[in-house]
Amino acid sequence: MMLWLALVAVAPVDLAAQGIVVGARTSVAVLRAEGRTRVVAVGDGAFGGVVRAIERGRVTLEFDGAPLVLALSSRTPPAAGPSLRAPVAANAAGAGLVMPRRELERRLGEETSRILAETTLIPVQTGGQVAGFTLSRIPEGTVLSDAGLRPGDVLTHVNDVPIDSLATLIGLWPRLQTESSVRAQVVRDGVPVTLSVDLR
Repeated sequence: MMLWLALVAVAPVDLAAQGIVVGARTSVAVLRAEGRTRVVAVGDGAFGGVVRAIERGRVTLEFDGAPLVLALSSRTPPAAGPSLRAPVAANAAGAGLVMPRRELERRLGEETSRILAETTLIPVQTGGQVAGFTLSRIPEGTVLSDAGLRPGDVLTHVNDVPIDSLATLIGLWPRLQTESSVRAQVVRDGVPVTLSVDLR
C-alpha cells in the first residue's frame, strides 16, 4: 500500500497556466510550477501530469487518471523595481546585453505573466505567409525592453529560426534554455537590427 501511494502523480500546489496560444493547427500553453516554466502542447508531459486539452482561457492536465483544469491566470505580478535587478551590461560592441543566466531565469519567472498580458503581436504577411510579428506593445522594465526590443519592431528571427507563427516563437523556449546567447533579428524603421543577450 505504501509503495502504491508513492507512485501516484500529484499536481504541484503552485501549478498555474500563465499563457495560452490557440492556433489553427497547434495550440501551446505556458505552465509554471516549482520555480520552473514549461511551454507545452497537447500530449506533452508536464510537472508529473499529461496535457490533455488547451483551449481559450484554460488548460486540462491529467494526473493518474484525474483531470485538473487550470484557468489562465489573470493576475499580473507587479513590475520589479530597479533595486531588485542584478546589473546587466552592454557588450563591447554596444549591440547587446550580458546577463547571468540565473538572473534571466529569475526575471522570466517574475515577468512572464506580465509579458504575456501586455505584449501585443501583429502578424506580418508576405505572399500569404507569416514573415514575422510587429511588436505593437511591449511592457517597459521587462527583459524584452531591457534587451532592446521596442514597440514597432518587426521580429523576424530568433537565433536564426524564422518566426512564422506564434507556436514557433513560443516553441523556441526549450531550445533557448541551453543556448549561450539569444539573438533577435528585427526590422526597425525599415532597417534590419540584431539584438542580443549573452548569457554567462
